[in-house]
Formats: sequence, structure tokens, C-alpha cells
Amino acid sequence: METKEYFSKKKRIVVKIGSASLHHAATGRLNLGKIERLVRELCDIRNRGMDVCLVSSGAIAVGRTVIGLSGRPDNISTKQACAAVGQARLMMTYQKLFSEYHQAVGQILMTKGTMQDNVSRKNAQNTFEELFRLGIIPIVNENDTVSTYEMQFGDNDTLSALVASLAGADLLILLSDIDGLFTDDPHKNPDATLIPVVDRLDEGFLAMAKATTGSDVGTGGMATKLTAAKIATCSGADMVIANGADVGVLHRIFEGDFVGTLFREHWDEDFYIADFIEKSLA
Repeated sequence: METKEYFSKKKRIVVKIGSASLHHAATGRLNLGKIERLVRELCDIRNRGMDVCLVSSGAIAVGRTVIGLSGRPDNISTKQACAAVGQARLMMTYQKLFSEYHQAVGQILMTKGTMQDNVSRKNAQNTFEELFRLGIIPIVNENDTVSTYEMQFGDNDTLSALVASLAGADLLILLSDIDGLFTDDPHKNPDATLIPVVDRLDEGFLAMAKATTGSDVGTGGMATKLTAAKIATCSGADMVIANGADVGVLHRIFEGDFVGTLFREHWDEDFYIADFIEKSLA
């Protein structure tokens, strides 16, 4: 694993947290204590002089509790209604907590079309750059209220990697419900071992992925995380998968003392985001 000095030299960080990490498992309601700790960690990273972006799932999950639904809805229109209600509530919560640390935030909602269209992609890129220049932390989510595709994007794993590529980040951190990439599913195989570093993501590593998730809140699995690693590393960013059960892992990453998997960047000049989306995510 890399040293403290390695991570402390990073300039622009994207942090992704999934729906399951933001809610109490028993009730499905927001875990406010955990979100407050996440906000404090992100503000502290910003205080180090780094640009910070948060990709946050959770709009549908928040909306369903506000509306009073007992489980994740199946039909598209109900999911979109939940997203409309939940995104406003989630952003209000973030605004309040970030303001306690005197940190301004801005909301960016994206769709697949944002990345595919050259003009839209450039406009989004300019928005990110201006927000960073102004010292604002962008909070990104998929625009579930107007698009059905994004609900199948993989719990924002892929979106966070696209944001990292678009924004020119040099580190993407996925806060997951697992410690990192294992040789097998650790929930089923007690002999599975953690892989601390992946120098280059090849077909052997991609074959380890299990496209499953253990929560009715989140939608992602290891397959989407390895897709994210492919996008991020080919775009010139390192990527870390770490367990988001304790968001304090964020400062431990910058201290070079954490449990997780580091995917090293390997810039690919032939990698083009729009083509990748068209071929792999259609």
C-alpha cells in the first residue's frame, strides 16, 4: 500500500458513498450521525487544500421513507416520484451540515446524455472547474426524476468514475459495504483474501466481480466497482475501495494507513468516455 506522502500529494478528490451507507438498516431512515461525520471528513480534506467532490446516492431511499413506502418501489414512475422528494430532502440535509463547517456546496444532477453529448459534457466540465475555483464542494447524483436509465447505473459507482474523469480528479474513493476487492466473495468464502493493490486491471481481475448487492437500498455490486476502476484508472486517476461503515477511513487513507484496495492509474490516451458509455453502458 502507498505511503502517507503519496496520498497527501493528491489535488482533486472524488468520494462516492452509496445508499446503504447513508441509512439505518432497520428503518431505512437517514443515519444523521454518520452523514455528519462524513461531512466533517470531507471538510477536513478540503481544509488540506484539496478540491473535493461528493457523489451521493440515496435520493430514492430518502424519498420512499418520506412518502411512507415500506420497501424499494418496483415501477419507474414511483421511483421517480421518490427521487423528486428524496433529492430535495437529501440536499437540504447536506446543506445544513456543511454550513456548520462554513463550507458551501452545490448540486449537480447528471444523466447518461450529459456524458455522451460533447456540448453538455463540456458545460458540465466547466461547471465543475468553476465550483472548484470558488472553493465549493459539488454534490453529484444521477437525475432519476427525468431518466430511467440512470436507475440502473450501478448505485453511482460508474457515475462517480465518470465524474472523476470529467473533473480531472487524481483520486476516486468508493466507500462501500466491503473492505475492497477479494479473491472471492468474503460473505460466502471464509478463505477469500483481500487484494491490497491492483497495478493494472486485467480480465483476470474483472472475472472476480460479483454483480450482487446485499441491500434493498443500494443497487451496486463489485462488477460496477470494477467498471468504475476501469474508467478512473484509464483516465489517470487512482481509485480506492474502502469500507464505508466507518467514514473515518477517509482520513486514514490520507495517512496511508487503511484497509482497502488501491487501483493504480494507468493513463490510456485511446480511452474516450463517450465511446465507452455507448459501447459498454448502452
